[in-house]
Formats: sequence, structure tokens, C-alpha cells
Amino acid sequence: MEGNVLFAFGLTLFAGLATGIGSAMAFFTKTTNTRFLSTALGFSAGVMIYVSFTEILGKSLDFLRESYGMTAGSWYAVLSFFGGIMVIAIIDSLVPTFENPHEIRRVEDIRIQDQDGQKKSLLRMGTFMAIAISMHNFPEGLATFAAGMADPTLAIPIAVAIAIHNIPEGIAVSVPVYYATGNKKKAFLLSFASGLAEPIGGLLGWLFFASVFNESILGVLFGGVAGIMVFISVDELLPTAREYGHHHHAIYGLVAGMAVMAVSLLLFM
Repeated sequence: MEGNVLFAFGLTLFAGLATGIGSAMAFFTKTTNTRFLSTALGFSAGVMIYVSFTEILGKSLDFLRESYGMTAGSWYAVLSFFGGIMVIAIIDSLVPTFENPHEIRRVEDIRIQDQDGQKKSLLRMGTFMAIAISMHNFPEGLATFAAGMADPTLAIPIAVAIAIHNIPEGIAVSVPVYYATGNKKKAFLLSFASGLAEPIGGLLGWLFFASVFNESILGVLFGGVAGIMVFISVDELLPTAREYGHHHHAIYGLVAGMAVMAVSLLLFM
């Protein structure tokens, strides 16, 4: 069990700290690589959607049917799925649109704002985005951690998918802070710190559920995880990928993500 906890925590840490990759990318580029981000976000959505419906929700059904029978277990799994959607939707609704980390941001757009002298506004934007990302990352951290505890073959692609979707969030935090303060170190650290909410969310989830961790709890967690990941994909990843202006690249990435996930699952059968 201890080995599983360390593995799950390591994956969650990796996924969360991908915000630092986005932060570093922002300092070494003059313009946003929209084609790459559209494809990567589509790929991440493809992985999440495919694995949610073909594996994670199925495991939720298996665990809960084993505990409560076919009919009741199926109902609990479905309720868990939509409960996960409700949780992430409520969190998303609490974040104002301007500070929402999933509202599209481009490096060059923020430079233009800086040229207009809006440094206080930029600093406020970056700070509030860091808080908003921390709020979003708590349930994502729990999702990655729960998958790592239950099934490593599922957890690794989930962690990679969430890491990819955290890259633009790192850009959204670090760039406005940098152009407001001129301090790359401060901008990077704030972006990096916002990613720490993910492993913290996973760890707090584990501490909360550790004493009652059984098949019923796993079933509910997996149903909720599936709902969270589907919502993230359709509400955040795909719309953001489309807004970057490369609709077809986002779809190609989506299909590629599903294909890679399908093949990887078949190889581990």
C-alpha cells in the first residue's frame, strides 16, 4: 500500500508541476505556438474522454455493483459520474471569467497590455489566475491520485493528459506577472506554486479517505473522476484548443489521443 501511495503522489506531483513547463515556455517565446497548443490540448482531451468512458466509469460500475448489486450499483456509479461533473462545474462557476485560467491567453496579447501601462492589472490577473488554478487543481489532483492508487496502467496516461492541459495554465500565470514586475523568478515561482495544489489535493483526498478506503469508496471516486475528466475535456480543453485558431489540429489531436490511449490499454491487457 505504501508503494502505491508514493507512486500515486509522484504522478500527481508530475501532473501539477507541468505549470512550470508552461511558465518556462513563456519566457523563451515571443509568440504563442497556437498550433502546438491546439493539438496538445486536443490530444489531452482525447485521452481523458476515451479512458473515462471505456475504463474509469467501467471500473466504477464493477466496484459498486460488487458492493451493492447490479441495479443499485449502476445507479450509484451514474450518480457518482454526474456528481463529479457537478463538483468541477461549481468550482468553475466560482472563478470570475477574467481570472479563469481556461480563458484563452496569448503571450503577445499580454505584451500589448503591458505596453499600455496596465501593470497593476497584469499583476492582479496573474495572482488571481494562480488562485483560480489552485482551485481547479484540487479535484484534478484527487483524480490522478485515485487512479494511481487503483490502477497504474490507467494513472500514467491520465497524469500525462492532465500535465499537458496544465501547460497553458502556467503561461496564463507567469506571463502577466513577469510583464508587471519584470521578475522572471517571481513569475516562475508563482506559476510553480499554483501547480502544487494538485499533489496537495491528492494527498488531502487520500488522508480523508484512507481510513475508509474500500471498493465502495473506490467506485464512487472512479465515477467522480470520470465525470471530472469529461467536464474538463468538453468545457475547457476543446473550447480552448478551438479558440487558439486551429480547429482541425485540435480534432487531429483528439483522435490521436483516443488512438494512443486505446493502443496502450490493449497492450496491457
